Amino acid sequence: MISILNGRVIEVLADSLVVGIGGVGLQVYVPVLAREQLRPGEEVVLQTYLVVRQDALTLYGFETRDERELFILLLQVDGIGPKSALAVLSTLAPDAIRRAVFHEQAEIFTRVPGVGRKTAQKILLQLQDRIPAMAGLEPAGFTDVDTEVISALTTLGYSVVEAQAALQSISRDTPADVEERLRAALQYFS
Repeated sequence: MISILNGRVIEVLADSLVVGIGGVGLQVYVPVLAREQLRPGEEVVLQTYLVVRQDALTLYGFETRDERELFILLLQVDGIGPKSALAVLSTLAPDAIRRAVFHEQAEIFTRVPGVGRKTAQKILLQLQDRIPAMAGLEPAGFTDVDTEVISALTTLGYSVVEAQAALQSISRDTPADVEERLRAALQYFS
């Protein structure tokens, strides 16, 4: 089992990275946010998981052990394969996944490309016993206005994780109307 990968990014591909280690380039599939942040030539340390199939050995990499553990848990859900599990981690932050499971919010998972209502329900049912109840999983505290801003940002092409990060960067003094909060969130990206 390959547990950790430490090397230099050789190439950033559409869905993966090529990481050079000792003269060998390994293709590693990573969540979107990690792929967007890394540039060729940068050193990288990834927590990895090797998926062995009859016709391929596929390596998946994550910035944290927490992401890798959630990936492994998602693989145990009926109907979720490595690509779907990676899509969940590309769309939702680990805390958002835990919160959604803890609060039984299947609609959060339907935001992930390729995950429908039935699959979202399966994720909830099968992960409820596997993700321990943890302190600090109270709802994110988003108001209806914040939910509309997240919806607007995702419509503009930002991921849910990016939209949530933009909202969290907004000053509490910002007026609570959709237009002002959306304007402030867009400033986060510029």
